[in-house]
Amino acid sequence: MKIQDLLNKNVMIMDLKATTKEAAIDEMITSLVDNGVVTDFDMFKTGIMNREAQTSTGLGDGIAMPHSKNAAVKEPTVLFAKSSAGVDYEALDGQPVYLFFMIAAPDGANDTHLAALAELSKYLLKPGFADQLKKATTPDQVIATFNDAEEETKEAEAAEEANSKPKDGQDFIVAVTACTTGIAHTYMAEEALKKQAEEMGVAIKVETNGASGVGNKLTAEDIKRAKGVIIAADKAVDMPRFNGKPLVSRPVADGIKKSEELINIILDDKADVYVSSADSSSSEGSSEKMSLGGAFYKHLMSGVSQMLPFVIGGGIMIAIAFLIDNIMGVPKDQLSNLGSYHELAALFKNVGNVAFNFMLPVLAGYIAYSIAEKPGLVAGFVAGSIAATGLAWGKVPYAAGGEATLGLSGVPSGFLGALVGGFLAGGVILVLKKVLAGLPRSLEGIKSILLYPLLGVFVTGFLMLFVNIPMAAINTGLNNFLESLSGSSAILMGLVLGGMMAIDMGGPFNKAAYVFGTGTLAASVADGGSVVMAAVMAGGMVPPLAVFVATLLFKNKFTEEERNSGLTNIVMGLSFITEGAIPFGAADPARAIPSFMVGSALAGALVGWAGIKLMAPHGGIFVIALTSNPFLYLLFVCIGAIVSGVLFGALRKPAEDY
Repeated sequence: MKIQDLLNKNVMIMDLKATTKEAAIDEMITSLVDNGVVTDFDMFKTGIMNREAQTSTGLGDGIAMPHSKNAAVKEPTVLFAKSSAGVDYEALDGQPVYLFFMIAAPDGANDTHLAALAELSKYLLKPGFADQLKKATTPDQVIATFNDAEEETKEAEAAEEANSKPKDGQDFIVAVTACTTGIAHTYMAEEALKKQAEEMGVAIKVETNGASGVGNKLTAEDIKRAKGVIIAADKAVDMPRFNGKPLVSRPVADGIKKSEELINIILDDKADVYVSSADSSSSEGSSEKMSLGGAFYKHLMSGVSQMLPFVIGGGIMIAIAFLIDNIMGVPKDQLSNLGSYHELAALFKNVGNVAFNFMLPVLAGYIAYSIAEKPGLVAGFVAGSIAATGLAWGKVPYAAGGEATLGLSGVPSGFLGALVGGFLAGGVILVLKKVLAGLPRSLEGIKSILLYPLLGVFVTGFLMLFVNIPMAAINTGLNNFLESLSGSSAILMGLVLGGMMAIDMGGPFNKAAYVFGTGTLAASVADGGSVVMAAVMAGGMVPPLAVFVATLLFKNKFTEEERNSGLTNIVMGLSFITEGAIPFGAADPARAIPSFMVGSALAGALVGWAGIKLMAPHGGIFVIALTSNPFLYLLFVCIGAIVSGVLFGALRKPAEDY
C-alpha cells in the first residue's frame, strides 16, 4: 500500500486548535465530515472512542494514530493534522502529541486501516521523518515528505534484502514481534530491531504477527541457521518451532526501546535454550525466560483484567441498592438491613452479590490460564472458589453426626488466597504436563479432556485446603487484638481499624475490622451511633478513591484501561466498596497496599479524633446523613484519599515498566 494514495490534502489540518484529546478528535472528525469522507459524525466518533478505550493510540514521541473501520466512512482516508502547542492526548509516554494521523476505513475495506497503520509506523520510525513533518506548512509539503521517504525506503529495502542473507562470518538472528492489538507496536518493534541490527552489522529477519495476519513468516531454514531468536510480543505466538534455539522473550515495548540489549543477549550467548513441550503453542510457554517480576505481572494481570468487570458490575449494583433504600427510607432499628430492606433494593443487591461471588474464581482461574493455558482454567476456578468459601482442612461437624476433616472453616482467605491459588493451580498443571509428557501418543487426546482437569482439580483442591488454615488463626488473633484496644484512645482505634481496612481490601484483615465495627453498633444506636463503625467505613472508602486520585494526577503511570477503571472507583469508594481497589492492589502490592494503608489509617484516626459517630454498617455516601458530622466526615475521607493517591502515584513505576 502507498500511503500517499490515502493522504487527502483537502482534510489536512496544518494548525490544530484543540488542546485536549476529545476536542482534537472532534476537530479532525469535523474536517472529515465537512469534506464528505464521513457521513455520520457520531457513528464515526463512537468507533474512534471505542478503540481509544482499549488503549491510547497516542504511541509516544509526539505521535498519535486514532483509527476506525466504520460504516460512516465513504472512502479510505488518512487525515494528517499538526499541532504547534501539543495536545494532552493521554499518550503512552505521557507526553504531548504534535502529529496526528486519523485513519478512516469503510466497513468493506478489508484491512485497509491495518495496512495504513503498518505503513505509517515504518515511515515514522525513520530518523528525522517526524521532524520534517513538524516543519511542513502546507499539505503539498506533507505529501512531498512522504514521497522522499518512499524513495529512501526502496533503497533501504534493497539493502535489507541483502542484509537478511548473511555474508560469510556474519551473525544472523530471527525475531517475532506482536502486540495486543496487532497494529502499530508490532511494526514499530520490527523497524527498531531492523535498524539496530543494521547499525551493529548483524543480519536479521523479523516476522510480524499483526491483526491482518503473519507477515514475513520465518521458514524452518531461517530458524535453523539463526544464532538465536528474539520474541518481542505481548500475546501468544507460535513457539514450538523454536525448540532447541537460544531464545529471549520480552514485551513488545522492549523490542522498540531495548532492541540493542535484546540483540546483544543473543550475540553474547546469554539467552537460554528454549525447550518446547508437547502442549506448548504460544509465547506463554516461554514465560520462564522472562524476568521473574515480568512473568509474575503478566500472569497476574491476565487474572485481574478478567476479574475487573465483575468488581465494577457487582459493586455498582450494590451501590444502587443502598441508594434505593436511602431514598425510600429505612427505620433505625432496621439499619443492619440497609441495602436489602425494600424489595427493589434487595433485587439490586442480590444481583450485585452474584457478580461479586464470581470475582475470586475468575481472578484465580485466569492467572492459572495465563500460566498453563486452557488446562489451568478449571483448577484455577476451583482454587478461587475455595478461597472465597473458606473450605479448609479441619474438624467440622457434619449432619449425620460426628466431625469431618474437610469442610467450611467459615473464614475465607479472600483475594490474597485466590491470588496464591491461581499461581498454585498454574504450577500444578505445569508439573502435570511434565509428568504426563511420556504418555504414548495414542493417549494424547485424553490429557486435555480428562487427565488435566481431573488431576488438576484433585491436587490443587487439596493443596488449597491448607492455604485457608492460617486465615482462621489470623482472624482470631486480630479480633482479640481489637478487643484489647476497646478502652484505648479513639484516635489509636481509628488508626488501627482504618489501616486494617486497606491491608487486603475484602480479605481477613478487612473483614475482621468490619465485623468488629458492626459489633459495636447495637450498643451505640441509643447514643447516636458508633465511632468505631465510622472509622471502619472511612478507612474502607479511601483505597478506591485513592485509585481515582492516582490515575488522575499520574496519568503516564497507568494504562488507558486502568485510568478508565479509576473513574469507576469514584462510585466504588463513595459507596464503601473497598474491593474496587483490589485490581490495583493485586497488580502492584508492594507500592499500592502500603499507600492505601497510610491514607485509610489517617482517615480513621481523624474520625476517631473528631468523635464522629455512624449508625449504619454500610452504604458510604448514601448513609452520610446518618453520621454525626457529615461535612467533617467527607473531609476526612477526602484527606485520606488524596494522601494515599499521591503516595501511590509517586511510588508507582510508569505503565510501560510493568
